[in-house]
Amino acid sequence: MRFFALILVLCAAVVAAGQSAPAAKSATPADGVRSDMLVSTQWLSQHLKDPNLVVLHLADSVLDYKRGHIPGAHFIDMNKITTKNGNVTTELPSVDQLQKAFADAGVSDKSRVIIYATNWFPNGARVWYTLDYLGHGDQAALLNGGIEQWLVENRPVSGETPAFSPASFTPHVNEKVRALIDEAKADTESEANEQLVDARPEGRYKSGHLAGANNVYWQDTLVSEDNPVFKSPEQLRALYAAKGVVPNKKIVTYCEVGMQASHGYFLAKYLGYDAALYDGSYQEWSGKNMPVVKGDAKR
Repeated sequence: MRFFALILVLCAAVVAAGQSAPAAKSATPADGVRSDMLVSTQWLSQHLKDPNLVVLHLADSVLDYKRGHIPGAHFIDMNKITTKNGNVTTELPSVDQLQKAFADAGVSDKSRVIIYATNWFPNGARVWYTLDYLGHGDQAALLNGGIEQWLVENRPVSGETPAFSPASFTPHVNEKVRALIDEAKADTESEANEQLVDARPEGRYKSGHLAGANNVYWQDTLVSEDNPVFKSPEQLRALYAAKGVVPNKKIVTYCEVGMQASHGYFLAKYLGYDAALYDGSYQEWSGKNMPVVKGDAKR
């Protein structure tokens, strides 16, 4: 959804309650929840001028950014952090390209990064996943509720581009968070060590999914479409349990092209799970004529 459309829709919405934990890094509590991965709009409004804070406004076009963004936010182009690979339309590009994209956006090794997207909520999680892949996930968080919550609360936006210079950004790549097709294939054959989670809507899941996959639609993890803040950790764990996702086993998320799955990956990490994202997702899987299961059956 474009920024101007968001204003029209969201100004009519009812302001909903829902705060996230503060952005300051903290030790993971006994329940495993990584509260530092979400920040509230209130927290962000109070910390916009922190010296090491970088707010990233993700969109497909700089025109979206210029229509209005959170004051001081830096623009980052989705097309610079994803690439097309054969029949797969959305994959991680080279590490060198990613390094340049984040450095050009002003993200340094010391930056505390807060992320939001304007055209689709899972896109913000894609940025967080990419930073986690590059070893900077511990320094990044999503804005809980995104720009939608910010606008509903009548917080200010700006059309000005802040002055900043390209930063020094050092990747520390963690390949373990990126699952390739062989790992996904192994997960369809055995659930001993890992579990597949399909982040697509139920209808898409039923039309064809990887064997053994549990369906946890990304939208169901939020309070509502009009109030896109995350449900409580207790509610999210209950959702996992209801969908057959078990604790203490690695989660491998997938979707159509890896975007909804990025939200699923973020959720798993937020709840303290070991996780990876099958980057090629269903687009690669079906493109290679790999076997699928239809309907409600897992296998």
